[in-house]
Amino acid sequence: MAKMLVRSLFCPFFVVNTLALSAWSYGLNQSRNQPSSLATTSTTVAYHGGPLLTRPSGINIYLIWYGAFSLKDRTTITDFFASFSPKGLVPHQEPSVSTWWRTVTSYKDKAHTPVSRIVRLVKQVGDPYSLGKNLKRAQIGNLVNNNIVISNKLPIDSNAIYLVLTAKDVSVEKFCMDSCGFHDSVLVTPKGSVIVYAHVGDAVQCPGFCAWPYALPAYGPPGQALVAPNGVGADGMVINIATILAGAATNPFRTGYFQGDILAPLEAVSACPGIFGDGAYPGYPGNLMVDKFSKASYNVYGANGEKFLLPAVWDLVGLTCKVV
Repeated sequence: MAKMLVRSLFCPFFVVNTLALSAWSYGLNQSRNQPSSLATTSTTVAYHGGPLLTRPSGINIYLIWYGAFSLKDRTTITDFFASFSPKGLVPHQEPSVSTWWRTVTSYKDKAHTPVSRIVRLVKQVGDPYSLGKNLKRAQIGNLVNNNIVISNKLPIDSNAIYLVLTAKDVSVEKFCMDSCGFHDSVLVTPKGSVIVYAHVGDAVQCPGFCAWPYALPAYGPPGQALVAPNGVGADGMVINIATILAGAATNPFRTGYFQGDILAPLEAVSACPGIFGDGAYPGYPGNLMVDKFSKASYNVYGANGEKFLLPAVWDLVGLTCKVV
């Protein structure tokens, strides 16, 4: 773990790596005709007794756009967050982002309180490369700290996720190398509040690693790249944002739900890498819906007519990987 170079007001607790969703990461030791359900290789994602993000009022998302993003990409990502509410959907248009999140809400804390059903984008702020274009992971924390403590652009919210999205011309430590994003928690002093924050980078930097199956895999079994409904970069980011949200909600402080090593845990989604539909196996994401006009592949509907591809979540009831 890189040494956290932070201000005295910003004390790190831990960093959780999120496994990339490219083909290499989901079991190359499996045969190609073996289903990729992890039920045969792991018992479950276990609960370790710590708090989750469970406030009934919902999980608030504070979004920091670091660098320059196209209007189209910004719209795709904000529409994704709008999709957690069924209000923007055509009636009976399911499966949807909100139905996908239901599996995450089956995760409960020791008081049997479930993860918050509501996820909403509360505020967005932009940042024109204030810390440069080559960032250490610790600087993601500094960036969030600056927006809370120094500039007062964002409030302190203990049931929120502060999500930093970096543009395609920004290099972040370990991004595209061993992860497509991460989440972390810190104590903000002198307020004494612990907050959760996260990072996801633009997937066009390494599409075969962070935007699979919308790009040829960087490693592992070859396969045909699928057509992305909203563009490879934006749709790759949505896949990784979904992964981060589920992990941060169910394991915000490294004491929630995970499997394996506490320093490199498999969380709610990263325990099901490379699975997007029924029948998935290494090199094949599973059976997906295909738009008859654009030929784009997806598995859920979103707000404002959007279509998205979301990763499978470990289902604590069925003990298998479940998309919707």
